Amino acid sequence: MSDYKYSIQAKNVNKTFLKRTQEVKALIDFSITIKRGTIHGLLGPNGAGKSTFINVLGGLVKKNSGNVSICGINIDKNIKLSKFKIGIVPQELNIDPFFSPAELLELQAGLYGVPKRKRKTEEILENLKLTEQRNAYARTLSGGMRRRLLIGKALVHNPEIIILDEPTAGVDIDIRTSVWDYIKRISKQGKTVCLTTHYLEEAENLCDNITIINHGRKIIEGSKNELLSIISTKTVSFVLDKNIIIPNQLNEYKPILTNNILKLSYDKNKTNIKKIIDILTDNKINFKEINTSEGDLEDVFIKVIKNK
Repeated sequence: MSDYKYSIQAKNVNKTFLKRTQEVKALIDFSITIKRGTIHGLLGPNGAGKSTFINVLGGLVKKNSGNVSICGINIDKNIKLSKFKIGIVPQELNIDPFFSPAELLELQAGLYGVPKRKRKTEEILENLKLTEQRNAYARTLSGGMRRRLLIGKALVHNPEIIILDEPTAGVDIDIRTSVWDYIKRISKQGKTVCLTTHYLEEAENLCDNITIINHGRKIIEGSKNELLSIISTKTVSFVLDKNIIIPNQLNEYKPILTNNILKLSYDKNKTNIKKIIDILTDNKINFKEINTSEGDLEDVFIKVIKNK
């Protein structure tokens, strides 16, 4: 491997499509930095520009302006080498139905010029739990198996970066979990993973760093923890011994009392839970149980999209 710090760097990338007689700006001065060896999430609603950027990386879409480098290689100066550094798993399940998984992996390896002695078809099939289906027609595979086979096709040339476009779109929760587990395994092998998703749970489960894009523009970028810190509101619920009259001192915490459960909201940057407990104690309010929760990536997403 060459010596580089960032797997993907893009600066001020613009892409405009001509739709009938109208120009559609898919990417507007879009910049992103993806650190080597991390799992990076590219989040945004449908039509935000995520797939357009991935197609720019793969050479399927030609940008109008801006600079992009993959593993330190400028894609305009050496598109062939830069494409060899990445493996792209498309959103669509575009697999030839009359080939078996083993044949498809062998064919893909051949297209990348991987010598037969260096191909890892059996290893990939085993890792993706497709060994039993190695000789079955691809058309007989379930949606989850096809999704895993697409990941396998992206791995045949042992790329340094794996790019997954909506990797669990349209699959059930069991398949989604197995795909997540495999993505984590790939990352632990030292590969950089970039995934687009509109499943916020997926990004929160997998990603180290996140970029949020909307209408072709980058809205925010940072570590998952940095983005979560944007949301300062926490919620605390007390299971009370009996029904109570809510003290006036709790009004600032927007109290809700239902079936002896007192729910309060507070800004963790301005107060702490001890202050609330002291108010309950001073008012001789006893509780049997306490539960806290705070914002997740969905709250971050809604907040930053709303403010832009």
